[in-house]
Amino acid sequence: MALPSAVRALHASAARVGAPRSVPRGAAPPLPASGKGGTRPVPPPVAPRGAAPTVDFGDPQEAFRSKSSAELLRGLLVLGLCAVGPLVEHNRELLQLGKRVLGQALFERLMKMTFYGQFVAGEDQEAIKPLIRRNRAFGVGAVLDYSVEEDLSPARAERQELASCTSAAEKEPGGAERREKQFRAHRGFGDRRDGVVSARTYFYADEAKCDQHMETFLSCIDASSGSSEDGFSAIKLTALGRPQFLLQFSEVLVKWRRFFHQMAAEQGQGGRAALEMRLEVEKLQEALAKLGVATKAESQHWFTGENVGESGTVDLLDWNSLIDSRTKLSKLLLVPNIKTRQLEPLLSHFTEEEELQMKRMLQRMDVLAKRATETGVRLMVDAEQSYFQPAISRLTLEMQRRFNRERAVIFNTHQCYLKEAYDNVSVDVELSRREGWHFGTKLVRGAYMEQERERAAKIGYEDPINPTYEKTNEMYHRCLDYVLEEIKHSRKANVMVATHNEDTVKFTLRRMMELGIHPSEKKVCFGQLLGMCDQITFPLGQAGFPVYKYVPYGPVDEVLPYLSRRAQENRGFMQRANQERDLLWREFKRRLFAGTIFSTNP
Repeated sequence: MALPSAVRALHASAARVGAPRSVPRGAAPPLPASGKGGTRPVPPPVAPRGAAPTVDFGDPQEAFRSKSSAELLRGLLVLGLCAVGPLVEHNRELLQLGKRVLGQALFERLMKMTFYGQFVAGEDQEAIKPLIRRNRAFGVGAVLDYSVEEDLSPARAERQELASCTSAAEKEPGGAERREKQFRAHRGFGDRRDGVVSARTYFYADEAKCDQHMETFLSCIDASSGSSEDGFSAIKLTALGRPQFLLQFSEVLVKWRRFFHQMAAEQGQGGRAALEMRLEVEKLQEALAKLGVATKAESQHWFTGENVGESGTVDLLDWNSLIDSRTKLSKLLLVPNIKTRQLEPLLSHFTEEEELQMKRMLQRMDVLAKRATETGVRLMVDAEQSYFQPAISRLTLEMQRRFNRERAVIFNTHQCYLKEAYDNVSVDVELSRREGWHFGTKLVRGAYMEQERERAAKIGYEDPINPTYEKTNEMYHRCLDYVLEEIKHSRKANVMVATHNEDTVKFTLRRMMELGIHPSEKKVCFGQLLGMCDQITFPLGQAGFPVYKYVPYGPVDEVLPYLSRRAQENRGFMQRANQERDLLWREFKRRLFAGTIFSTNP
C-alpha cells in the first residue's frame, strides 16, 4: 500500500522547490531557547528604532474616531439587543418572521440599518470598497471573507455529511471498524454547525459545488487585491473537496506521530516536548525489526542523508519526512501497534473516483495559492474540527513550503484550545527554519470547543481540548511567545494575533517591546471581527500597529446565518460587550455635550 499519488506528487513538488536546510543537522547539539527544543539561528542585526507607541484601549474618542454618530447609535442598539437572551435564542425565527411581515425590500433596509450594517461590509466587491478605504485611512486593513452560507436543515446537513465522509471501503463488511472512532463519520454529529457560533461551515454536495466555492474564493482574492493594500483573503479546505479525504489523511498523520511517541517512550523519552524527543537510530532499527516492519538491512537506507543527523538520532521532523519520501517505503504505511504487536494499515484503499476527488481538492488549493501569490494577497487557511485539522495543517504546510520562499503568502491557523497546540506550532516553526521559508500563522483560541467535547465524550475517545479556559489562555500565550521569539531571532516568522481578548493584546505589545520587535516591521499583526471590539482595533491601527478587520460581505438574505452567529457570539462574551457598549455611550455623550453630534469630523 502507498500514499495516494496526488499526495506524493504534492510532496515531491514541495521537495523540488525546497531549499537546503538552513541549519546543518547534527552540526552541533541543539540549544534550547526559552525552554524550547530546536536550534535558534543567530539573529540578524536589527537597525535601532524608537520605542513602540503606547496604546490606550480605554479612550472612547480614540476608539470611535472613525465612526459617525449614527454608527455609534447603531452599535449601542445592536449590542444591546445581543444582550437580550430570548431575542438571541430565537433570532433565526424572528428574522424569518420579520421578512414575512415587512416584505423583502423593507426587511433588507431595516437589516442594513441594524445587524447587517453592524457586522457586514456590503453586498458585493464594489459595495465594500468605501468601508475598506475608510478603515485603511485609520490604519486598519481587511481580511475579506465572502460569508454566504447554505441555510440547510439539520437533517439535510447530516445526510450530506455522512455521505461525503464515508469511503467505499467503510461500506464493506467490517470496514468502518478498521477506522479509529475519532476519524469516522458519526450520526448525531453530522451537522457540524451545532454548538459553533464563530465559524462558517461547508457541507459537501458535489465536485461542481467545490468548483463554485473555488471561484468565489478567487473573486475574494481579486477583491482583496483591488481594494486593500497588503490584505488577506480567508478560505476553508472543506469548501474545496470531499471531506472523506481529510478524515483519512488526518488518521494517517495521527497514527504516524503516535508511533513516533510510542517509540520515544520505549527509549525513555516519554513526557518530553515533541521537538525534544530524539530516537537513537540503532535502537529504532532494532525495534522496527523486532516488530516486523523491516529488517535492519532493509531499514538502513531509510535513515541516511537528510533523514538523520550526524549524531545518529531521528527527531519528529526527520520521522515525518519518511512519509514524504518518493522512494517506495510501502512497509512504512503499516504502523505497528506496540500494545497489540500487530501491524495496522495507515491508509484505506481509495477507489478511482475517490482518488480523482482528492486530486481535484489539491488542484483547487494550488490554483488559489498561485492567484494569491500573483496578486500580492496573503491567503489565510482557516482551522476546522480536530478530526479534519491534521490533514488541513499538513496540506497548508505543503503550500507554505512552495509559496512562502520570499515572504509569507500562506498563513495556517493554530487553535490554542487544543492540547497539542504548542507541539504543532513549534514543529512547524522548526521545519520552516530548517528549510528556509517564511512561517506564517493566525493564532486563535478556537471555535469548536463545545462540539468537540460532546463528540469525544459520546463517541468515546480522548477529549482533544484543554480542560479549562485558563489552560487555553496559557496555551495561547505560550504559542504566541514561541513565535515572537522566533521573529526576534530570524525575522522570517509572521503571526496574526486574532483575538478579542484585551489582556492578550496587551501581553503581545509588552513582549514585542521586550524583544525589540517594532510594529513597522509588520511581522506581528492583530485581527478582530468587523463590528466587534473597535476599542481594540482602531487604537492599534492609529498607533501604527498592523491590524485587520475580518470583513464579511454578501447579499442580505444569504448572510443571515452569519448574522445569527454574531448575535450569539456577542451574547456569549457579555463582559466584553458591556465594556464596548459603555465606551460607545461615553463617546456619544461626549459628542452630544460638545455640540459635535452632527459634525462630519467629531
